[in-house]
Amino acid sequence: MDHTKIVSDGKLIQQYLNGNESSFETLMKRHKDRVFTSIYFMVNDRYLAEDIFQESFVKAIRFIQSGKYKHEDKFGPWMTRIAKNKAIDAIRSRKLRPTVTDSEGTSIFDFIGYEDAKAEKGMIHKEKVNYVRSFVHKLPEKQKEVLILRHYADLSFKEIAAMTGSNINTCIGRMHYALANLRKMMDKNIMYTK
Repeated sequence: MDHTKIVSDGKLIQQYLNGNESSFETLMKRHKDRVFTSIYFMVNDRYLAEDIFQESFVKAIRFIQSGKYKHEDKFGPWMTRIAKNKAIDAIRSRKLRPTVTDSEGTSIFDFIGYEDAKAEKGMIHKEKVNYVRSFVHKLPEKQKEVLILRHYADLSFKEIAAMTGSNINTCIGRMHYALANLRKMMDKNIMYTK
């Protein structure tokens, strides 16, 4: 029987605090894919994502060891929030710009009507990608945050609401405005009008 799915996060944390080092390893294995994916899609750099992932878990360990952890069985969203904040710091400090897909996995670039074709179109494609990334970067911070968490971290609106301290309707509204603002920015740019 696989005990990693039976023992609650809260119990694993308690076991870790009582000296059972493998309990935290179990906890980390349970949440690593979601946490790493959320980081990677925000920074779009595997090595940077690995660094942020490690820093996030070190921060979590220190916080738990300090006795301040009070999230019971909500370790996953709490850990993802720590990682997200570290990724946002990295984006700000390195001025990284994320790419965006919609809820069906379609690239936002499909909305602007380009075709992947011949080599000469490659330069145009790259320029469009850079424009779209710059548009995402220009979104209000809260809209950008919801957009990235929804499309890259694949979090539900309920999870995003819990992570950001908002309600679900606010998150859905921010997503709607983020996509509308991206389309407006694209429409204003002559490259995207055909």
